[in-house]
Amino acid sequence: SRFQGLEEADGGSVEIGFSLPRATSVRLGILDLQGREIAVLAEGVLPAGSHTARWDGSTPRGVAPAGLYFARLLAADRVLSQRLVRLK
Repeated sequence: SRFQGLEEADGGSVEIGFSLPRATSVRLGILDLQGREIAVLAEGVLPAGSHTARWDGSTPRGVAPAGLYFARLLAADRVLSQRLVRLK
C-alpha cells in the first residue's frame, strides 16, 4: 500500500490517491492535529490497484476550518499518513 499523492481539486477539495498491491480491507480517514478522526473517505474491502478519494472539508459536524490535517490509510497490516493543508 502507498499514497500516490494529493491533488487540489475544484472548490477547495483535495483528491487523495493510493494504491493497493492486493485486495484488502482499508479505512481512509482524515485526522485533525489532536489525532481525532474527523472524516472517513473510504472503508471496506477494495480491489488491488489505484484508487482515489475526495475530501471537500465535510465532517459529521459541518465543514472543517482551514488548517493542517492528516490523511491516514489503514490497509491490512500497514498504516500510512500524509499531511495536507486546508486553505478554505
